[in-house]
Amino acid sequence: MLRDLRRNTLEWIISLLRRLSNRLSERQMIAVLAVVVGLLAGFGTCIFEMLLHWLQTALVSWFPSDEAQALLLVYPAIGIILATLFVKYIVRDEISEGVTRVLYAMARKDSRIAGHNCWSSIVGGATTIGFGGSVGPEAPIVLTGAAIGSNVGKLARLNYKELTLLLCCGAGAAVAAIFKAPITGVVFVLEILMLDITSASVFPLILASVTATTTALIYRGFDPIFAITLSEADVFVIKQIPLYILLGVCCGLMSYYFTSVNSGVGKFVKRIDSQYKRWIFAGVVLGLLIFIFPPLYGEGYRSLTAFMHGDVQALFSNSMFFKFRTIEWVAIIYATAIMFFKVVAMATTNASGGVGGTFAPSLFVGAYMGAIVALICNTCFNWNVSIVSFSLVGMAGVMSGVMKAPLTSIFLIAELSNGYGLFIPLMIVAAISFAVDYTLDRDSIYTKQLRMRGELLTHDKDQSAFVFMRLDELMETDFIRIKENMTLGDIVHIISSARRNIFPVIDNFGHLLGVVQLDDLREDMFKKEKWGRSITYYMIQPPYKILEHEMVQSILPRFEENHTWMLPVVDKNNRYLGFISKSRILNAYREALVKISH
Repeated sequence: MLRDLRRNTLEWIISLLRRLSNRLSERQMIAVLAVVVGLLAGFGTCIFEMLLHWLQTALVSWFPSDEAQALLLVYPAIGIILATLFVKYIVRDEISEGVTRVLYAMARKDSRIAGHNCWSSIVGGATTIGFGGSVGPEAPIVLTGAAIGSNVGKLARLNYKELTLLLCCGAGAAVAAIFKAPITGVVFVLEILMLDITSASVFPLILASVTATTTALIYRGFDPIFAITLSEADVFVIKQIPLYILLGVCCGLMSYYFTSVNSGVGKFVKRIDSQYKRWIFAGVVLGLLIFIFPPLYGEGYRSLTAFMHGDVQALFSNSMFFKFRTIEWVAIIYATAIMFFKVVAMATTNASGGVGGTFAPSLFVGAYMGAIVALICNTCFNWNVSIVSFSLVGMAGVMSGVMKAPLTSIFLIAELSNGYGLFIPLMIVAAISFAVDYTLDRDSIYTKQLRMRGELLTHDKDQSAFVFMRLDELMETDFIRIKENMTLGDIVHIISSARRNIFPVIDNFGHLLGVVQLDDLREDMFKKEKWGRSITYYMIQPPYKILEHEMVQSILPRFEENHTWMLPVVDKNNRYLGFISKSRILNAYREALVKISH
């Protein structure tokens, strides 16, 4: 019954979309679909936040602030176990690292994202964060929005370019809805998802972001995710520019620490050979960290907002150090420890099976960096430095370095603070942080693994064309294999039905021993007295062997270096798999360029 209802609903939607496509132009159709995607993404964001709020209220809102809570030792492990079991037995697909998965779908999946991502990231993310997983809600929401856009596009039977545009509309709408920041949603897509800036792409993106933001405002009111209001004491002061420059350098270095620790912890946890051991590891590490530093619980926005407004004592709620909350130097050390351990807690949560992102942790760490610089200035030098301003600018600094997205970070903080009074320091800190971190590591936290695997789309269309090309799809396998014990006479009989002029020579285990070229046989193949000669007499070694997992862009130079148009492909054990030709790569390259451009 339920299956029939689902099928009838899908048929009705498809029929409606077809009627609309017959009446509307292509651009009008995309605009209508962008509004639909914006509505659904905004609604999905509201559901996520309500579920997360309900979990956190039920689990921790009743804790007395002046007492340490032993439950903080076990909550995170429960959340990660539940999220892991949900992913393994219900979703049966990978849903972590949301933004990275969106980039991968654009590059390798023709912008097609599985339908379950429209809801599975909401459940997995809310469970992880609600029980204390020290990650952010933005990445699951971005994946949810992108999945909504992708699946709406699939129902409308859109081509790759239109489907990619709708996917980006969903991702931008999700960012816009969760922060109630429509400009940020647009800039996020243009800067991080690398969508081309044209009127045909930006207009639907704006429609989706505004629609999603409006939906969020209707359901959740006008209060931003951070309740921040800048007073006259928080405005930009020219003489503080040197401090902002210093903050920019600190944010750049912290960004590099952020990405390095995230990568290192991830590799360490992946080396643990059992999921049960990963649960134990994550439970112990997260439980202890959150018990000692309660602000690390969940995304940490509540304590962060209090800290940004100068309520330093709020950091010590539910902490064993509550009685030291009035000592300024203890507060600075405590806040610094929270800042550094936030990255460890985030990386452990994600690597051990939790569902969450790095967006919110980068804002968290940046706010702490700015607040600590302000606290040091006020405590040690008795300067009147605004903690709110430096926290906001620090957010933009670390986010700019971690995500390699200075524009997104600038506009996000400008929209969150309900004004552009900090625009100059935001630009200074974001630019310096980006430059420092880019010098140390040119990849963002989202793109590092994709670039190493050759699966990253960029604005460089020449390089992006290679992303669509896969070695296993370009490899040709219709070559006749010959054994090392064959003779010239055996090959002469084979040649009569062969369509290729090159033959791989293999042993009994499939290992490639060499190749035989038809041109090298011509002189003797009509001399029957030489037919008994072993074929290895004519065998030569190929100038180069391509490994099966090599990136296509790294293969092209091999043809030029060895002055050849055909090279064999083998696995790591030298077993023959096929041949790759230069002409096949060039043809595929031209087709990929057309796909990107049109």
